[in-house]
Amino acid sequence: MADIAGEEKPNDGPSPCRFGKKWITLQAETYVSINQPDMTRTTMLTFLLALPLALPAQNSYDSPQEAEKAITVRVDTSREPIQKGKYKPTWESLSDYECPAWFRDAKFGIWAHWGPQCQPEYGDWFARRMYEQGSDAYTFSKEARNPQKDFGFKDWIREWKAERWDPERLVKLYQDCGARYFFALANHHDNFDLWDSKYQPWNAVSLGPQKNIIAGWAAACRKLGMPLGLSVHAAHAWTWYETARGADTSGTFKGQPYDGCLTKADGKGMWWDGLDLQDLYEQRHTRSKNNGEWDWNPTQVTLPDQAYCDRFYNRTMDLINKYDPSVVYFDDTVLPLYPFSDAGLQLTAHLYNKSMARNGGRNEVVVTGKVLKEWHKKALMWDVERGTPDRIQPQAWQTCTCIGSWHYDKRRFFDGTYKTAQAVIQTLVDVVSKNGNLLLSVPVKGDGTIDSLEYKVVCEVGTWLKANGESIYGTRPWVIFGEGPAVDSPQPLKDQGFNEGKVTFTSADIRYVRKGKTLYATTLCAPQPGSMVTLKAVKKARRVSLLGHGEVAFRQTKHGLSVTLPATLPNQIALVMKIE
Repeated sequence: MADIAGEEKPNDGPSPCRFGKKWITLQAETYVSINQPDMTRTTMLTFLLALPLALPAQNSYDSPQEAEKAITVRVDTSREPIQKGKYKPTWESLSDYECPAWFRDAKFGIWAHWGPQCQPEYGDWFARRMYEQGSDAYTFSKEARNPQKDFGFKDWIREWKAERWDPERLVKLYQDCGARYFFALANHHDNFDLWDSKYQPWNAVSLGPQKNIIAGWAAACRKLGMPLGLSVHAAHAWTWYETARGADTSGTFKGQPYDGCLTKADGKGMWWDGLDLQDLYEQRHTRSKNNGEWDWNPTQVTLPDQAYCDRFYNRTMDLINKYDPSVVYFDDTVLPLYPFSDAGLQLTAHLYNKSMARNGGRNEVVVTGKVLKEWHKKALMWDVERGTPDRIQPQAWQTCTCIGSWHYDKRRFFDGTYKTAQAVIQTLVDVVSKNGNLLLSVPVKGDGTIDSLEYKVVCEVGTWLKANGESIYGTRPWVIFGEGPAVDSPQPLKDQGFNEGKVTFTSADIRYVRKGKTLYATTLCAPQPGSMVTLKAVKKARRVSLLGHGEVAFRQTKHGLSVTLPATLPNQIALVMKIE
């Protein structure tokens, strides 16, 4: 292996990587230049030394003005200029955003969170965890293939063929089962682009399946009339892949480096000859103090440089301009590279202006961000990962979750640990009652198909929606979102979400939505046949019917509206009462 020397610890101390003729072994206080054509030595020194003073905790800004002042890396937009129009790449300009009606009406989307990390079929974050000695992914990769010093994630990419992938068939299945928009993964933290990327040579057209994955999904969505969403996760590759520059700390291969610091020169005579592994692993910098820190806190991580921010911006602009997504999901706190770079602001302004130009002055596109403050929510849609807030939100929002692991994990199939259709429907009903949408990931296997248990869950959700969809699509929140034990004992959100599954719902848990003058009340579990359900918040009704059954008897009492259920229930998942 060329240009690497010495033992390297995977999680502490300075990290030696050599690029060209220059070693970089950076400590917290010392900055030296490396071969970055777009950044001079003076510029880089000034940029790096200024960062600890310029940036407090990543999301600590209380106003748009404070956040604007924190920007130290302004991306070069000359190669991919943003669409001119109403919106400027500033928080103040973006702050009059309104969620388009089509998205608020859609309520339910399905996501193919699919890429080369699904090839091993061993769960999420595989490309990072396979380099963490002692982890299940490390052991699996080492035993299934070769030690990490010889077989890295680049080699898993080579094996990915997507040989059974039929995008139209999958999108049609999801549409038939009630999804009103479809999402595709455009890239993950693994930094591999799934389209004919102009700025990333490590892409699915040139390598792996040698197929344009995004073009395939986009064509299927156009044919079927499904809005296309794209998720972008690559901003974090800089720190996420730092595990790939480590080495075993014990055992036979102790001290023998992994492939994270290999360069183009190291590829001579290899299958990846002509490619620079640093375009994939992005380890042209010193190791961070804490590469598990998600926020760009300069006391914990080495911040990306100008060249990295420009590459990310250009790649994402290339994606947007080629495939015209209706929704863009950024897997970042607030926006990509926030707050030290304006890349996310530039991309958002471009998306909004491009949509307005295409739609007669109306902005019909949605951009999501995570861990948003109230002032962020005026410019973006809030996405909550695997969780829901405990009250109705004034702005539309979305929760994203998965029936299993984000990337396909065959152990879920063999263990039977996928979410049930009932769990999915409970989440959907709860989220919609609070003014939200549900984006559900159905993991795809490396070959491009879903397994039989996933198919069963999707179809069962679809069956329920066929009978009860009028209580979901096109609805708006009522005066309260619900009643019952779960309302009385709410579970707080943690960071970007992660409170799902903390409460066991019962038939006494009710969720409300409205559509015009009609109120819908849904039990989050099926009550006993022939029993009576009392809706404490409902004071008046003219007619009550049970979706999938017909009209039912009811009476008004001092305790609320009491509804008598039939002896045979229309489903065993969640019952919807239509109140007029």
